[in-house]
Amino acid sequence: MKRLILITGLMLSVIFPCATWAIHPITQMLCGDPRFNCIHVHGGDTWDSLFPDPDEQNLVMRANRINAPLWRGMLLAVPNDPGSMRVDDLNPMDNQIPPAGHKVIIVDPKVDAWGAYDADGQLVKWGPASTGADWCSDLQSTCHTPTGDFMIYAKNGVDCESSKFPLGEGHAPMPFCMFFHEGFALHGSPEVPGFNASHGCVRIFFNDAEWLNEEFIDVPTRENHYKGTEVVIKPYANEGDKNGTVSSGSDSNTTPVKVNSTNNSSG
Repeated sequence: MKRLILITGLMLSVIFPCATWAIHPITQMLCGDPRFNCIHVHGGDTWDSLFPDPDEQNLVMRANRINAPLWRGMLLAVPNDPGSMRVDDLNPMDNQIPPAGHKVIIVDPKVDAWGAYDADGQLVKWGPASTGADWCSDLQSTCHTPTGDFMIYAKNGVDCESSKFPLGEGHAPMPFCMFFHEGFALHGSPEVPGFNASHGCVRIFFNDAEWLNEEFIDVPTRENHYKGTEVVIKPYANEGDKNGTVSSGSDSNTTPVKVNSTNNSSG
C-alpha cells in the first residue's frame, strides 16, 4: 500500500509540479449536499464521455472548480437534477460587498474562486480559480499568490505567454493574461484542478479569462487617472485575515505597480 501511494504521488507531481495532492475539499463538501451525487471516474472517462451535454458539463466543472483532464479514481460531485440548477446557485462568493465606487475582482484561495463586482458592490460574475500552491517541487519553495490589494496594470490577448515557465524554457500559455502585481496575472488555463496548484498566477477557465479581459477589466489610462481595475487576493486558510480589504471610494490608496509587463511567474 505504501508503495502504491508513493507511485501515485510521483505521477501526480509530474502532472502538477506545484501541488501537494489532496482530495478536493469543495467536492467533499458537495458530496454531503443532498442535491448532489458523487461518482468515481473510471479509466478512459473524459469530460465529454461523462457529460456530453455542454450545459451539464459546465455545471459539473464549476461545481467542482475543475476543468483539468480527469483521472481514474477521481471523485466528482454531480447534480442530481442538473436541469433545475444554475451556475449562480453554486456561487461561493458574496453576492454583495460594500460599494467601492469602482469595479473590483476578488480572488479567494480558500474557496478556489473569483468574483467580479461592479461599482455598487454587486456581484456580476464568478468562476473557479487556482492560485499559487503551498509547494512547488520544481522551485523547491512555496508558490503562494501574493495576498493584498492590487491593480491591473497591463493585459494581453490569447497569445500571452510566460517568460519563465516551464523553467529554462518559458512559453507556457497564459491566454488573456491580466497582470496585477510584478509578474503575477490572472489568465486562462485548461489546468484548473480544483485546488491551489500554480506557480503564483491565478488560473481561471478560458472563457472566464476572455470575458474579464475583454468585457470587464480596465487597464490604466489617462481617462481613469491611471487606475486599473482593483484586484483583491484574499488570505490563504493559514494566513488569517491580515490582508484582502477592498478599497473604497474614489480616494482609494491603491496605486499602479510599475513592473515589466512580461510575466515571470505563470503556472
